[in-house]
Amino acid sequence: MTAVPEPAAETEADDVAVVTFGCRLNAYESEVMRARAAEDGLTNAVVFNTCAVTGEAVRQARQAIRKARRERPDARLIVTGCAAQIDPAAFAAMPEVDLVLGNGDKTKAGAYALADDGPRVRVNDVMSVRETAGHLIDGLKDRARAYVEIQNGCDHRCTFCVIPYGRGNSRSGAAGEVVEQIRRLAASGVNEVVLTGVDLTSWGADLPGTPTLGQLVARILKLVPELPRLRLSSIDAAEIDADLMRCLAEEERLAPYLHLSLQHGDDLMLKRMKRRHLRADAIRLVEQVRAVRPDVAFGADLIAGFPTESDAAFDNTLALVDDCDLAFLHVFPFSPRPGTPAARMPQLERPLIKARAERLRAKGGEALVRHLDRQVGRTVSGLVEREGLARAADFTEVAFEGPAEAGSIVPMRVSGHDGKRAFASL
Repeated sequence: MTAVPEPAAETEADDVAVVTFGCRLNAYESEVMRARAAEDGLTNAVVFNTCAVTGEAVRQARQAIRKARRERPDARLIVTGCAAQIDPAAFAAMPEVDLVLGNGDKTKAGAYALADDGPRVRVNDVMSVRETAGHLIDGLKDRARAYVEIQNGCDHRCTFCVIPYGRGNSRSGAAGEVVEQIRRLAASGVNEVVLTGVDLTSWGADLPGTPTLGQLVARILKLVPELPRLRLSSIDAAEIDADLMRCLAEEERLAPYLHLSLQHGDDLMLKRMKRRHLRADAIRLVEQVRAVRPDVAFGADLIAGFPTESDAAFDNTLALVDDCDLAFLHVFPFSPRPGTPAARMPQLERPLIKARAERLRAKGGEALVRHLDRQVGRTVSGLVEREGLARAADFTEVAFEGPAEAGSIVPMRVSGHDGKRAFASL
């Protein structure tokens, strides 16, 4: 999974606020943290669940911490998440911060039962963590869908990425626990479940018998027949197994959308990133999936301005958007992360990185228009997220007219689009 920095989101329980940066997994864990804080009797506090995927994500967290201190001078400010795990000293040096809490402890019972004379920094070696957290039993529900964390951590060491140092090595949730959790969610009326993790396709590698993600997906769909839709979060193109391909071909309830962690379209850059696939592998995978599931749509994470990236290398990334017929892009201007091999490589100038990122986003806009053009005249099954807005099975955002309850899946006839979302009626 590539974490996606977003504007901070905040949830509150009484006078405790949890401010979240980054990926869906962080959002999932923030809900658990909020519950743990309430169980531990924490009051008058702000908890920051940080992201470390880019320097901008860290800057936003530090800015939010300073703002919170100005607005709530008497509150306890607690900082956790990937950025706090990777560089606890930097946050401990901020006079606004009362406690720095490691990623391995942030969802544990008792983590927020604070003693006045306790240590100010509680960050352990996340690489020593071998189990998934006990909060697998709950699931994060928004109004429309539920997110289930089946995996955490990463065993790979891409040269640009610090996430393994914030999350630790890969560990998987037991299949039986995952299935039981999803069964409870479906029984409660949830119509879509999203499987999430840091490196989703590595699920099972540390479990007895080394089951695959595809085997887990097949088991969920077989044992929870009342679940209308199962969706995968971001996956690694190097690790799609035969069982997962079979599920895509045969199981209509598995959403026809894959978000691929591609990162680049040039073989030399992929090698310098220490990725485990080449350009041709990505194109071949897309062709294989489309051969068995023609209605599938693809998204991708792509980095612009990686160190030593030439004009020709960047053009290969632009061309990959067309070659794979991608529909949705997450574009990241390269940001050197301290301690990573990529930070020691010859860097491009920031204006050039920014310009390339803008060109890649524009290419993504063209790709989305192409995808939306194909939706016109179709009837899609939209999961209603809120009044007037839904998400089709292939991840297309749909603005619609007519009454529909949040969380329901309803057929919608697409009549047009505005370049960003489809327009439909019930």
